[in-house]
Amino acid sequence: MSGQKIVVLGTGGTIAGTSARAGDNIGYTAAQVGVEHLLQAVPALQALTDCHLHTEQVAQIDSKDMDAPVWRALALRCAHHLQETDVRAIVITHGTDTLEETAWFLDQVLAADKPVVLTCAMRPATALTPDGPQNLLDAVAVALTPGAGGVVAVAAGEVHGARWVQKVHPYRVNAFSSGDIGPLGFVEEGRVRLTRAWPKNQPSALSGKALAAIENIVDAAQWPRVEILMSHAGASGAVVNALVRDGVQGLVVACTGNGTIHQALETPLVRAQASGVRVVRSTRCPEGQVLPKPGDVLPDSFGLSPVKARITLMLDLLGQGAD
Repeated sequence: MSGQKIVVLGTGGTIAGTSARAGDNIGYTAAQVGVEHLLQAVPALQALTDCHLHTEQVAQIDSKDMDAPVWRALALRCAHHLQETDVRAIVITHGTDTLEETAWFLDQVLAADKPVVLTCAMRPATALTPDGPQNLLDAVAVALTPGAGGVVAVAAGEVHGARWVQKVHPYRVNAFSSGDIGPLGFVEEGRVRLTRAWPKNQPSALSGKALAAIENIVDAAQWPRVEILMSHAGASGAVVNALVRDGVQGLVVACTGNGTIHQALETPLVRAQASGVRVVRSTRCPEGQVLPKPGDVLPDSFGLSPVKARITLMLDLLGQGAD
């Protein structure tokens, strides 16, 4: 054994789910099996000789319930292990519903020169043909790949960068996509074939110099409140007014098309921005991004999806509060 260590952090999700019937892939309960038992159920992982797998259970939740305290705990454990000289990589088992959000959050707060690999499953551990074991094997293969680095997601034989990964299907096992940019690479019989270079950890243009550091996340008594709204036919501005009265600090709008907003919604959003609420436009289109135009009153998300724009805006506000 080489002495190199891969730390596997468990957070629950479908990959750790169980069902009363082996053929039931939707009527299961998530987050029932511990991460150590998940690894023990994959003989090929036990046979590894070039690394040591170290497990920690950070959380045990259905990822639809992901929240700031779990993100804080996960970021701290990642930061701790990334500093250890004998740790080669981190693998995180996660639910599929909010995996893209956790991946982007970690991308923004970690200096992840080493690989941080999130993996998951669309079928529970008790399924007749669970996808979790293969995804775990593929995640470890990515973690062991020379030159690998940054935060990535691995599922159904594909490797996706944190910036672009998105869940695009509620049921099928290949539920993730990177939109029109395509996967970062593929895992084929334990080997990674890249289509482009590994992601470099660089702050997004939206977060700028106020990008939240780990210290801000730890010290903050309460994270900034940022909500997501959608523009649609017949949209109303009433919800904007209600959120402003309730003390919201940031609003991300999932706009139609190229950042367009229903006029009944746009007027109160501009008013909210003038009152000090941060407003950011994204698009509800699954591919492409908002192309800004001269004279835009509301800023765009620099290509981030609504949920990722929310995270970056939240961290930006958190960083400003720490100045």
